[in-house]
Amino acid sequence: MTDSKQPVLEDDTKEPMTLMVEHRFPWLAVGLVGGIGLTLLASNFEELLSKNLALSYFVPVIVYMASAVGQQTDIVYIRNLNKKRTHFLVYLAKELLLCGLMGLLFGSLIGLFAYFMFQSTAISISVGLAMAVTMGIAPFISLTVPTILKKVHKDPAVGTGPFVTVIQDFLSLLIYFLIATVIIF
Repeated sequence: MTDSKQPVLEDDTKEPMTLMVEHRFPWLAVGLVGGIGLTLLASNFEELLSKNLALSYFVPVIVYMASAVGQQTDIVYIRNLNKKRTHFLVYLAKELLLCGLMGLLFGSLIGLFAYFMFQSTAISISVGLAMAVTMGIAPFISLTVPTILKKVHKDPAVGTGPFVTVIQDFLSLLIYFLIATVIIF
């Protein structure tokens, strides 16, 4: 008999394809809806992007780096969460410090690259600061979502990736465009 308070963890080697689709489809649908939302969000910054096309070149790397650091955080955390070897606040503090430092490092690097590529201090600062901030906050999202999923008895390994990705992508774009708007306008 299984404990009803524990999430049902998938075993893809044993589960029928229909059950795998049933468990994964809703999370991917959230991603699709989120992607549509991201498109709508970006369209609200059309004036900014049309006046500074170079800003659009950095969208993929800013979104990717925040997602990548978030994935590193949540994959290790989920592994430890399932082994019951976590203390949320200690883990969160360590990850915020680590990813904050990584954000500063990578933000500086991408900011320098942007400056040398476009000779624009405003673009350089916008890109570098956005990278630092988005990488710095990624652990909060990446740790909160699987913790909540586990508490509501859902498998964090299935739901965390798509849900965290759409939240992180949304925040990354919003932060980047708001920073660029403040600095450039």
